[in-house]
Amino acid sequence: MKKDQLLTRRRALIAGAAALGAAGTAGVLASGGGEETARPVAPAPAPDPAPQESSALEPSDYRLQPLTGYGQVRPAPRRTRVRHHPFLRVYGRGRTMVLTFDDGPDPRYTPHILDTLAEHDVRAMFFVCGEMAVDNQDLLARMADEGHIVGNHTWTHPLLTRLKRSEIRSEMKRTSDVIEDAYGERPLWFRAPYGAWNRAAFQLGAEMGMEPLAWTVDTLDWSTPGTRTIVDRVEDGAAPGVVVLSHDAGGNRSQSVLALRHYLPYLLDSGYHITVPRRRHV
Repeated sequence: MKKDQLLTRRRALIAGAAALGAAGTAGVLASGGGEETARPVAPAPAPDPAPQESSALEPSDYRLQPLTGYGQVRPAPRRTRVRHHPFLRVYGRGRTMVLTFDDGPDPRYTPHILDTLAEHDVRAMFFVCGEMAVDNQDLLARMADEGHIVGNHTWTHPLLTRLKRSEIRSEMKRTSDVIEDAYGERPLWFRAPYGAWNRAAFQLGAEMGMEPLAWTVDTLDWSTPGTRTIVDRVEDGAAPGVVVLSHDAGGNRSQSVLALRHYLPYLLDSGYHITVPRRRHV
C-alpha cells in the first residue's frame, strides 16, 4: 500500500459484495454481543444509505466500500475472551466522540492530520497497515509522543474472509511487531480491512490481546466526495458515543485533511469531548 497503484488489485476481491452498515448498543464500549457458541447467522440488514451526491459511489484507488459480515465464534482456549461482533460505539461521560483514521501512516497526509489534532489538543485513533508503518515509523513515534492510540489494520489490507487462518495471523502479528517497535507498545485494538470480520479475525485478535473496533459514522472519504460532503457527514452524524471513520492514506486524502480542519472546531464548539479509549473494556 506504499504506492496507490499497487492497491488496485483489491477491486476484484469484493466485486459483487454488498456493503452493509451497523449500529451499536449498550455498554461502555457497545458491540453486537459477547461470546457464544458458533452457529450460522444471516448478515445484518443494511441500513438506509447515507445521502450521496450521485447514484452510485465509485471506488477510489483501492478503498472499496466497507463490508460487514460478522460471524459467531466459540470462546478461545485458556479463557481468552472472544467477541462475535466488533465494538461500534464508545461511551464516556458527557458528549464523547472518537475520531479514527485508517490505512496510514502516509507522509503526505498524516502529518497534516496530526498538526490539526495538536492545534486543538485532541487525541485520535490511527489504525495502521504494516506495509505503510514500516517505512514511516517516525510518524508512529510521533503518535505515541502526542497521546494518540495506534491500532492494527493488518499488513497489506486484504479481505480477511479470503485468507487462511495462518495468513490472517501473519498479517496481524507482523503489523503488531512493527507497531511495538515504533510506537513503544503492542496495539490493544484491531480493525478488519473493509469491515469484513470473520471468526478467525476475532479469535486471533483476542489471542494477541486486541479488541475489535468498527465505526458508527463512515465519512466515505475514500470516494473523494468533496470536502464539504465529508464535513456534513461528520457534523450530521455527531452524537454521544459515535466513532467516526476517516482515512489518512490509500489514495488522495487531501479532502480528508481539509475536512478535519472544518469539522473538528465545530464538534468542540458544540460541546463534544473528542477522546480515545485508554483501556480495553472486557
